[in-house]
Amino acid sequence: MAIPQSMKFCAHGAGGAPSVITLADTPVPRPAAGEVLIRVAYAGVNRPDVAQRQGTYPPPRDASPILGLEVAGEVVELGEGVERWRVGDAVCALTNGGGYAEYVAVAAGQVLPVPRGLSLLQAAALPENFFTVWTNVFERGRLAEGESFLVHGGSSGIGLTAIQLAHARGATVYTTVGNRDKAQVCERLGAKAAIDYRQEDFVERIMALTGKRGVDVVLDMVGGDYVARNLKVLAVDGRLVQIAFLHGARVELDIAPIMVKRLSFTGSTLRPRSPADKAHMATQLQQQVWPLLEAGRVQPVIHEVFELADAARAHELMESSRHIGKIMLKVAGG
Repeated sequence: MAIPQSMKFCAHGAGGAPSVITLADTPVPRPAAGEVLIRVAYAGVNRPDVAQRQGTYPPPRDASPILGLEVAGEVVELGEGVERWRVGDAVCALTNGGGYAEYVAVAAGQVLPVPRGLSLLQAAALPENFFTVWTNVFERGRLAEGESFLVHGGSSGIGLTAIQLAHARGATVYTTVGNRDKAQVCERLGAKAAIDYRQEDFVERIMALTGKRGVDVVLDMVGGDYVARNLKVLAVDGRLVQIAFLHGARVELDIAPIMVKRLSFTGSTLRPRSPADKAHMATQLQQQVWPLLEAGRVQPVIHEVFELADAARAHELMESSRHIGKIMLKVAGG
């Protein structure tokens, strides 16, 4: 298939409400040395996309200004020096922006094969969540078989990924959710208990469930007043991993529990990491996680698929938090 000179993409202007997203035309990117050009079939919608559209999360200087951090599709052109991939390969990729478009150029190390048995739609739902969970829960959080784990926001894409991977790797998993429907999905996919934070205090519930021991690792996307409460539910030598802060990044904190229980408090962001870091994560995912996907022990959960022209509606749904799992965009089919 010939590569056109221009392509459709989602523009968001100077930022604002979801309604600022419109379809526009722009030149098709050319892959630089070490990159591949992907004809996008599907793209995932993620919280950082919403923040970028709102103007609170500007892309790194060397990243594409176009929204979109994950895609799946077909390799259509190779940059100089790329040897692993071939034109025609079906792949998914963690992008540095540019996913809400018909074509995107991606560093070859951030590209992964579509797991056997999965569709392009399912594969497009993997990169952002699986890269994030792997590096934070299993590398930074060092969650091991036989340990216990609490993830907040269990019905989100990140949450459902973390629940399934932790369960598949032998951890006891707990999560917090906003209603019973979300709780049932989380429990079906591996959570031992899903706590409705609107009805129960998760600190009291976790301590009761663990015989007052607490959990070994907490993955938090909330921040704010959750930080001190997370420290309370950690066991001795526990690890708190912070990856977002929906309730705010600034907190007043009593650090005594950190000292007394020998806790570790860490966190990370994904998008600014170097291509070498992301390539390392991709290698680990293919070795450690892709077999779980291909065996059906872990699966992407997709809530709804929107056409690229309806990206504004996808963002409205993301902001409502009504969804369970991933929100996706259909770009060129698959």
